[in-house]
Amino acid sequence: MRRVIAVANQKGGVAKTTTVASLGVALAELGRRVLLVDLDPQACLTFSLGLDPESLDLSVHDVLLGRVSASVAIASTADGPALLPSTIDLAGAEAMLLPRTGREYVLRTALEEVADSYDEILLDCAPSLGVLTINALTAADEVLIPLQCETLSHRGVGQLLDTIVDVQRLTNRGLRVRGVLPTLYDGRTNHARSVVADVASRYELPMLEPPIPKSIRFAEAPAAGRSVLVTASRAPGAEAYREHARQLLETSNEVAPPASVAVDETVDLTADDRPSRRRVSA
Repeated sequence: MRRVIAVANQKGGVAKTTTVASLGVALAELGRRVLLVDLDPQACLTFSLGLDPESLDLSVHDVLLGRVSASVAIASTADGPALLPSTIDLAGAEAMLLPRTGREYVLRTALEEVADSYDEILLDCAPSLGVLTINALTAADEVLIPLQCETLSHRGVGQLLDTIVDVQRLTNRGLRVRGVLPTLYDGRTNHARSVVADVASRYELPMLEPPIPKSIRFAEAPAAGRSVLVTASRAPGAEAYREHARQLLETSNEVAPPASVAVDETVDLTADDRPSRRRVSA
């Protein structure tokens, strides 16, 4: 059964892109047909998997604006997963989508054309809570939240959860929170362990195990245009992502498809009028 997972956290530097690339390659190793979607104008996922964003003729930007279908813009990668790449042009997409009716559903509609060709679709969200991230959450069955194990890193989690609640209420009632994935984790420190415990108790969300250990191997891999599962196949971080991929497959039959939701032309999920600290469906 096809599943769409959004990897989201509006804070930068928490390993969203690393998580998408590594999980995608790990799932491909297990025989799954995987599509990765780069929704960040910085195009880090695109670059990390060996494509030059500056030389691309077509990208997710063209797909979201309706210029081409998703199937035309999808590229192959050396590590297995297919990729819907990004370019800096995507930075202007939010402004162009804002006046559109049903703007929250643009990505979901675009992916419907290719969804049957893949078992897993992973969405790498930009470090923001703008229209692109709302599109990802509206298109997704699940959301995975990478969390850097440092004190300041979880300050924005509450705001992200508020956005998820709005999406569950207005545009995607089937959206589930898979859990929080601790990243850049140093188990030798009391600080890292206390951050994980604090987030688990504060937000009452599942903390996914194993945590992803901090390692220079993750920084080295993008320079080669490959995943860490290729450049450092037996590193602890690579093995941790493989374990999460196996867990994803074990739970694949438990994930219900999102409910059919009619487009509400009055919905504006980018408005900053949400109450804080609301519960999400995990």
